[in-house]
Amino acid sequence: MAQKNQEKGVTGGAPVVTEPGRVRNVVLVGHSGAGKTTLVEALLATSGTIGRAGSVTDGTTVCDHDPAAVRQQRSVSLACAPLLHRDVKVNLLDTPGYGDFVGELRAGLRAADAALFVVSAVDGMDAATAALWEECAAVEMPRAVAVTRLDHPRADFDEAVALCQRVFGDNVLPLYLPMLGDDGESVAGLMGLITRRVFDYSSGLPAAVREPDPEHLPAILESRNELIEGIIAESEDETLMDRYLGGEEIDTEVLITDLEKAVARGHFYPVVPVCAETGVGLDALLDGLVAAFPSPLEHELPAVTGVDGSPRPPLACDPDGPLVAEVVKTTVDRHVGRVSLVRVFSGTLRPDQVIHVSGHGMAERGHPDHDADERVGHIYSPLGATLREVPTAVAGDICAVTKSGSAETGDTISAKEEPLLIAPWEMPEPLLPVAIVAKSRADEDALARNLARLVAGDPTLRLDRNAETHQLVLWCMGEAHADVVLDRLRAGGVELETEPVRVALRETFTAGAKGHGRHVKQSGGHGQYAVCDIEVTPLPRGAGFEFVDKVVGGAVPHNYIPSVEKGVRAQMERGLVGGYPVVDLRVTLFDGKAHSVDSSDAAFQTAGALALRDAAEKGQPTLLEPVDEVTIRVPDPSVGAVMGDLSGRRGRVLGTEPDPDAEGRTLVRAEVPATELLRYAVELRSMTAGTGTFRREFARYDPMPAHLAEQIRKEAGGRS
Repeated sequence: MAQKNQEKGVTGGAPVVTEPGRVRNVVLVGHSGAGKTTLVEALLATSGTIGRAGSVTDGTTVCDHDPAAVRQQRSVSLACAPLLHRDVKVNLLDTPGYGDFVGELRAGLRAADAALFVVSAVDGMDAATAALWEECAAVEMPRAVAVTRLDHPRADFDEAVALCQRVFGDNVLPLYLPMLGDDGESVAGLMGLITRRVFDYSSGLPAAVREPDPEHLPAILESRNELIEGIIAESEDETLMDRYLGGEEIDTEVLITDLEKAVARGHFYPVVPVCAETGVGLDALLDGLVAAFPSPLEHELPAVTGVDGSPRPPLACDPDGPLVAEVVKTTVDRHVGRVSLVRVFSGTLRPDQVIHVSGHGMAERGHPDHDADERVGHIYSPLGATLREVPTAVAGDICAVTKSGSAETGDTISAKEEPLLIAPWEMPEPLLPVAIVAKSRADEDALARNLARLVAGDPTLRLDRNAETHQLVLWCMGEAHADVVLDRLRAGGVELETEPVRVALRETFTAGAKGHGRHVKQSGGHGQYAVCDIEVTPLPRGAGFEFVDKVVGGAVPHNYIPSVEKGVRAQMERGLVGGYPVVDLRVTLFDGKAHSVDSSDAAFQTAGALALRDAAEKGQPTLLEPVDEVTIRVPDPSVGAVMGDLSGRRGRVLGTEPDPDAEGRTLVRAEVPATELLRYAVELRSMTAGTGTFRREFARYDPMPAHLAEQIRKEAGGRS
């Protein structure tokens, strides 16, 4: 770890603040490849936090320290990178841009008070970024835009701004315009629209400030007028617009003050051009983050209750208030053990403090409700994988705590004397199943240990030990997520393989039949003797199982009739044609034979099972497959493709309707066999450019088509 820290070039100690007003928590969001991690690296170098910026391609960045991120050359997990600028601590939260890691993104949104949308001047943005803007708008989270990669030959700042305005809506306006260098191609500086000054980076940072050249004035004037009108429209001074339209020159300080207030309220969204490679705009961006983005004092805090659900008053971001913090990410480091990234909402977290850790409401994801008192050891300021010890963490700040025995992602940390629970943030449901098998008995123990660690840290991962298919299934967000999970398991020393996921089917009879069960074994000593005759009648779907006794004349002694039923039920559990449970039938016992010495409970259980198997050879048993009711949320242009695809999956569309929560999106409701949904999470993303989502709920069992049922029978025969 220490060697790694030296390679990262960390300089100096961790920034420490004692007042929430000197903290800014900023989450960087944008599609994969937009340049978020590279931008964070450049900002860290610019602020002097690290000696020099690392490279994503070389695997030397602060934030992409995960081996999977280095291998894939893209972020796969949330990372915190604090820096100090103008005596303000800025906690930069770098999030993955790929849709599979949306859980990490949502954790970053939870920990942040404002969002910086990173848009490439070369590649634009994806639809998922546009949807995320709407999500932030719904909670009025303050936002700004950084347009990156200005040094690329195909960079087009004007088109990037126009795209942002089309997608993000009103009040998305640039504060600066790029200024080309003497070669007419490279970006050498910025033209400030409010100050009407040129910031020249030809000699590096800090920029040299000067008057604009005459050829720059028309572009500055045109964009400046639009910017000023946008700022004044959001001003709390209602006389400002009239004064401006009357020809009055509005003071620069007034414009800047009103701009900062509008940004902090989430009503105005400045655009700043930056180039991580050359340093253009980095200082301007840092100034904007500190001056315009709100401190934790200005951000609404999540609701809290008692651990028992009892109401509690709203939280305030007060270092002297009750301790309330949240674990936004959990990782396991091979050197220091469990590391919890914590956002402190209220109170002050101190070393050696006894805390209460509560986790509730995630039992369906494999996180049972839990409460425990623990003692905090040391408190750290995380810089990627580097942990730098700090004396305290006040309300509004983000810190790391190590060696917690029970803390999981999403847990609440509060005072032992007053345990509290924060309302959880929304997590998407994992919908891609991956079945895994340990290669050896020794690997099974290692697999169990490593899975517990992974599930504790990743709420989007669900573990399912399926008792019917006898498979261990990891439910993931997509293929990339599954790859990372498997890599981490193998890195923990687990040898494992994947296998096709089996869906829990059912079997039933399609026609009535009679069955004869005869179990007779006599070998000179105490033998076995049991004969029974049954009639099997199919029942309506969902009716279950009925056993009827119609034996007359004592053909089967009364005390052995339950034994026949027990044998039938056991065979139903084992299955008849594919090894799946048998459902929805009535079994009537109407005749049989017994022996005064050799009959026994075990013999009649065996005879009952044989009778059911005999009936199956005549009663046309079939396989039933689960059918799920699926609700798919897609952009309007994708509706036709999605409905056509559903038809190819043997789905039945129930209807469509406009999405009440988002304009331009449609809800498609359908019933689809579960066997057709195993990879639907991947294929829906492909069809909708990453913007389609779905949820599923079990509806019923329906007969499986004969050709598919025959294939399942053959596979079952091969396994046996």
